[in-house]
Amino acid sequence: MTHSMATRTLRLTVLAGSSALLLAACNRPLDYDLRGGFGDGFTTADAATGALAVRPQPDNRGVISYPNYQVVVARRGDTLADVASRVGTDVNALSRFNGIDPNIPLRKGEIIALETRVEEPSPATGASGTGPITTQAVDIQTLAGGAINRAPESSAVQTAALPAAQTRENPLKQTGREPVRHRVERGETAYTIARLYAVPVETLAEWNGLGPDFSIREGQFLLIPVPQQAAPKRETPVTQTATATPAVTTLPGTGSPTPTPPSAAKPLPPAEPPAPKPTAATPAPAEPVADVGKTTKPATQGRMMPPVQGSIIRAYSKGKNEGINIKAAPGTTVKAADSGTVAAITKSAEGVPIVVVRHPDNLLTVYANVTDVSVAKGDNVAKGAPIAKLRGGEDAFVHFEVRNGFDSVDPSPYLN
Repeated sequence: MTHSMATRTLRLTVLAGSSALLLAACNRPLDYDLRGGFGDGFTTADAATGALAVRPQPDNRGVISYPNYQVVVARRGDTLADVASRVGTDVNALSRFNGIDPNIPLRKGEIIALETRVEEPSPATGASGTGPITTQAVDIQTLAGGAINRAPESSAVQTAALPAAQTRENPLKQTGREPVRHRVERGETAYTIARLYAVPVETLAEWNGLGPDFSIREGQFLLIPVPQQAAPKRETPVTQTATATPAVTTLPGTGSPTPTPPSAAKPLPPAEPPAPKPTAATPAPAEPVADVGKTTKPATQGRMMPPVQGSIIRAYSKGKNEGINIKAAPGTTVKAADSGTVAAITKSAEGVPIVVVRHPDNLLTVYANVTDVSVAKGDNVAKGAPIAKLRGGEDAFVHFEVRNGFDSVDPSPYLN
């Protein structure tokens, strides 16, 4: 009996010690998706610790509007016929575009993509402002144009008192970044899409109204969560702590003290004898001529190469243009900027192909506004390998992006 009790006590001690060591080693969130293996498997725990924005609130119809597309958030028990009737669009076109039967009940919060734009949200439809969600609360060009049109035509110089300051238009208008709209392809799951864009699968499900099993269907449109916008940095005033040397004050009529001349304290050093002049027999040596034919420092090469050789017609601007637009001749071959693996091939709302290539160091390159895609998802591509061609007409340009995880960066430092 004593031996049995001692054995049981030893087992409990070892179990408690192992649990303590396991908990002490866990210094990061647990990832319950074990399909990638243990130890060196892929994990989305890093993405889960990042702050992501909450999906914007729709208007009374369920419409969320962005500059490039619109979506509808379904209500509990809705069908496509209910959604089409509420927003005023064709139910058959809505069914074809989303790949859903018009009579199948939808989940609460499910995202339905609109093929054509409907009436923009406004206070009349329950929105906080008029128009799509943009990065700026006020369209400066529209305001300036309206002020010019309201100005009276007069050649004489007029003066008037300044009016009181007015509140900006749409002070409660929603602002934010436009999320990527991903179209699900055959074989994709919510986990693979979350890995592709480095976002938590739970947040992806919340944004798109997915069920508890995270099931998705081929042809479904998903909104990719965007990072939360940081508060503007507040400039800290610099406190001036310079210590000034106090000035010496003298009494009136006494005059200012005269500085002591340097020759009075210490005599000047004796003058050095002049250097002897060179004779004709010993000419002065000629200065060496600089060798300008050799390169002293090799030119630096960027990690990536431009996808096409052409002119940049639109530069990178954070929040406005997440990449650069490079224009070239129609039909020009679009090449991979760096070696990597084709992570996704999707299409824009207009049906134009978009190619995404994954590279080491958590980098992604995006090639939009292309045609004749010559690669498939999962293909390994080398740097400079052809992946697509430019479209014809005025659309003969490629929209090229470089993303570090889900955040866009300026492609210029990566290019030659």
